[in-house]
Amino acid sequence: MISVRHFIFLSGLCLALSAGAQSVPVNVAPVIVKRGMVIAGHPQAAEAGLAVLRSGGNAIDAAIATSLSLGVAEPYASGLGGKLVLLYYEADSGQIHVVEAMDAAGSIQVPAYLQRPAADRSYGYGAACVPGLAAGLWTAHQKWGSKPWAKDVEPAITLAQVGFRVLPKSRDLFEEQIKKLRRGDPEIARLYLPQGEPPASGLLLPNPDLARTLTLLAQQGRDGFYRGPVAEAIAAASAKGGGGITLDDLAGYTAHLTETVGIDFRNYRIESAPPPASGAAMFMPALKVLEEDTFDAGPLRTAANLDRIGRVWRVVEPEAYRIIGDSPESRSNFDRLVSPAYIRGLRRKSRAPLPAALPAAARREEVEDESLMAATTHFIVVDLHGNVVCATQSLSVHFGAGVVPPGTGVVLNNSMSNFDYKDGANPNYLAPGRRPRSTIAPTLVLLRGQPILALGVPGAARIPTTMLQVLLDELVLNRRLADAIGDTRFHFLIPWKEGDVFTFEAEQSFPALQADLLRSLGWKIDLSEPAGRGRHFGGINALELAPDGTMTGYADPRRTNTAVGY
Repeated sequence: MISVRHFIFLSGLCLALSAGAQSVPVNVAPVIVKRGMVIAGHPQAAEAGLAVLRSGGNAIDAAIATSLSLGVAEPYASGLGGKLVLLYYEADSGQIHVVEAMDAAGSIQVPAYLQRPAADRSYGYGAACVPGLAAGLWTAHQKWGSKPWAKDVEPAITLAQVGFRVLPKSRDLFEEQIKKLRRGDPEIARLYLPQGEPPASGLLLPNPDLARTLTLLAQQGRDGFYRGPVAEAIAAASAKGGGGITLDDLAGYTAHLTETVGIDFRNYRIESAPPPASGAAMFMPALKVLEEDTFDAGPLRTAANLDRIGRVWRVVEPEAYRIIGDSPESRSNFDRLVSPAYIRGLRRKSRAPLPAALPAAARREEVEDESLMAATTHFIVVDLHGNVVCATQSLSVHFGAGVVPPGTGVVLNNSMSNFDYKDGANPNYLAPGRRPRSTIAPTLVLLRGQPILALGVPGAARIPTTMLQVLLDELVLNRRLADAIGDTRFHFLIPWKEGDVFTFEAEQSFPALQADLLRSLGWKIDLSEPAGRGRHFGGINALELAPDGTMTGYADPRRTNTAVGY
């Protein structure tokens, strides 16, 4: 009789031998240019950034236009009411800078807030933090922008006035959020449910209120958002709706200029967003644990490989949730998490048998909701001089808190949902002014000090597992990046309540044979999402940089992504 593990080996070998003849379920077409490129979540936002590049703007100028235009064209994913983390590779100095503009809790009374219904953390003004995106873009411009600020904001103003084109996948996202859009806030319904229904594909959907807000931002810089009429409207709506955002909170918000966290992995250097972003604190330790593993030259997605990766993930993810957040010690905690001694310990733990379910002693009280759809958006810009922007921005979940302060056109985030509410010692525990952590992970890969790859993805808890699989495919198995992005996406749902089971989740294109083998190894299997739908598994945007300066962009069609250049 052939043992299960022998069967896994044979099936993996067969897959490896036939890999060259197999196609991936999602076709990702590369776009190759020489001078400048923008890869973004909506064609009109990408074109806005490209126009800035063509007019002589640098990567930061184009990033501002792209970012703000995304907030117009993807109102469900990001915008002025949300957060931003931006990595900037400065070609002249060879340095990587970080603009951290995560949302921050307002002036809340913690004991009183903890007594409120849990739903208040996800919907309504009580769920909204002080938005960071506008301050982040302003900070980046003041440091590195080359064109006048108002010129960089202008494309988004025009787009909001004329309207963005509703694409088929855009309409799907509106349809999936119909309950939130109809829940009670008249402003969001007025803007995004014309005639009371989701906008039809092909429709141009303007937002004149947002155009006026963007005009104030263009004229007055960051103060056009954090002070004056816009700030007053946000603070008044927050007070009326039971939120915690005050005028002082808005005026006092500051984006941080900081540094990446990173690891050496084989011959590469990988740099990503620091705490309170937590995506890198998950996929980087996992990469280090797997660094010494030998993967077959065939597909990554065999039961044997995935069981190994999943066992690593089940020990890494809880560690990141335990020690990473908005706290002074979180950066040193990250360094400890990827230290050789710690990695050896994680490697030993990862080889333990997979429990049938989570025991009571291992219970965790807080984890990012695995059921969330792939909110957030990621974009990349590279200019003629080799400067690279790699940025992720978000409202936390689709349409954020589901509210728009009257007259602003700004959808507010629901980042209060990302705090820990149980463990007062956790660095992510709720506190006034604290920035809730997020799994966003804009990432640069360097070889001999030069960037060769920039990438990022939306998808809530699925962001770090997506980063892990693409980097393993690309850096270990040497696959074409288009295939690494387009292949079946997978994720590990690690239980956090007593009795929950360990689940392997993947798109429906995952082979039935491999799914059966994973079941035999103790994994529950969830193949509920069609390949390419992009509901939970977000669309990756990525850029390859060749030594001769050639830029190759990859826009994952799981979302409305596009790559444009010249």
